[in-house]
Amino acid sequence: MMIAGCGAAAAADLATATAPAAPADAPNTQSPWQIRLRALGVITNDSGRVDGIAGSGLSSSNSVIPEFDVSYFFTDNIAAELILGTTSSKIYGKGSIAGLGEVGKTWLLPPTLTLQYHFTDFGAFKPYIGAGVNYTVFYNQSGKSADSLDVKNTFGVALQAGFDYMFDQHWGANLDVKKIFLRPDFDATVGGANVSGKAKLDPWLVGAGITYRF
Repeated sequence: MMIAGCGAAAAADLATATAPAAPADAPNTQSPWQIRLRALGVITNDSGRVDGIAGSGLSSSNSVIPEFDVSYFFTDNIAAELILGTTSSKIYGKGSIAGLGEVGKTWLLPPTLTLQYHFTDFGAFKPYIGAGVNYTVFYNQSGKSADSLDVKNTFGVALQAGFDYMFDQHWGANLDVKKIFLRPDFDATVGGANVSGKAKLDPWLVGAGITYRF
């Protein structure tokens, strides 16, 4: 009986020794690339001036546009985001020049690059903050009560906060808010007179949409 028991124990030890080791956990192969598609509300600050005209002011129309962005994650926490979209804006006179009504219209192309910090301690809820730079190109400009309108391309500073709520490894929902400090100079011709000034757009960009992480 003792011999049989020893034999069984030796067989068990041999089986244990020769059994293949359990595979190690597979490494995380998630891509660093992420894209989003949002509906974006562009809400401008109704402020500005025409040089040399006391009490003058300006306002710009708000809009809702589709917006696409691309993010690259350097680490789990640090990412860069580039947003792409375009919108039009009507410019109105205010204050002492309110009688001009709609001064003109311009299209804006405002690519914005931010560096973000993503918080990773909340499970599927992934908030982030960011800051960066904006360069806005004004194109396809036309005057209405003004004979001509030329808003100058300009840089701006962008601040950002938002979150993704991930349904699985790839798909999620996103809410994002940006504040862009954007104050372009402009030239215009009104009634044959050349005028210039500054438009203080300083828009809020409020977006909601879907996230896809490759």
